[in-house]
Amino acid sequence: MGKTDELVGVVDRAATVATPTAPPARPSPVRPLLALTAAAAVGITVLLLARAGVLDRPAVQAWRTVCLAITVQALPFLILGTVLSGAINAFVPADLFTRVLPKRAALAVPVAGVAGAVLPGCECASVPVANSLIRRGVTPAAAFAFLLSAPAINPIVLTATAVAFPGNPAMVAARLAASLATAAVMGWLWLCFGKEKWLRPAVRHTGHQHGHSRWAEFRQGFQHDFLHAGGFLVLGAMAAATFNVAVPRTVLDTFSGSPWLSVLFLAGLAVLLAVCSEADAFVAASLTGFSPTARLAFMVVGPMVDLKLIALQAGTFGRAFAVRFSAATTVVAVAASALIGGALL
Repeated sequence: MGKTDELVGVVDRAATVATPTAPPARPSPVRPLLALTAAAAVGITVLLLARAGVLDRPAVQAWRTVCLAITVQALPFLILGTVLSGAINAFVPADLFTRVLPKRAALAVPVAGVAGAVLPGCECASVPVANSLIRRGVTPAAAFAFLLSAPAINPIVLTATAVAFPGNPAMVAARLAASLATAAVMGWLWLCFGKEKWLRPAVRHTGHQHGHSRWAEFRQGFQHDFLHAGGFLVLGAMAAATFNVAVPRTVLDTFSGSPWLSVLFLAGLAVLLAVCSEADAFVAASLTGFSPTARLAFMVVGPMVDLKLIALQAGTFGRAFAVRFSAATTVVAVAASALIGGALL
């Protein structure tokens, strides 16, 4: 047996020597190179425009002023919201909502909608949270009500709305009521007409993972939410500034002069701009040519249906779900905005 064991050891050592050790994977330089190239291109473009005197033109100065004003006003709320969202993701137990929601699905829907107030953060974070709730046994109708309400009625968003519309508490109340109504109606509609075959639950984790550092998860969650939401904030501010400066007043008058056309127009604009919910109130406040009800529709539709959310829902729950759910949510959100806005604003 001793010779046999020695022979086996010799063979193992020979195999170890014969098998080359794979070199550690080197990080690809493609992404840093692309980032540097994009930054250099933007810098060169700005320098060329400055030398040509384009940046000194009144229209460009107005565009720059509107863009910076929206970004600077919204940035503190965006930072606070992503910090709180990251903290909840890392430190709050993942099964908390499963324990507190009613067992009856019809009652769980409005309770889950109200519970959305405890998740301050970008709407991007609500999609994986809703997926996690479904995987932990929460009825999909309640999870979807939470998905819609969380980015629209949390304290950060409502505070930002109050700051963007000073002296107008009716706008804050209208946003809260219309968003809650939309979330509850969509949850009940899913209970009545939703089909499990439309869902394709993906395995995504949200919350603390055993054996991982909570502070590391907090840092990663904050970094992810802030980079994603911050990028959409800047793009939304640029789009809003361009909209205010470049679109002729005659075009705006065509839509703003009609109550229904203005509501539909700003609802569609919210879908396209995809502004973070912590910043959309400042964008809506800058659209002074439109009625309060139309601007309310912009703030109700945006956190629930936009291009990035449709993509996130399709990747998480499947395309069949995303198409049906986003279309129905848009109709319900516009109707709730028109009814509640007409009554309160």
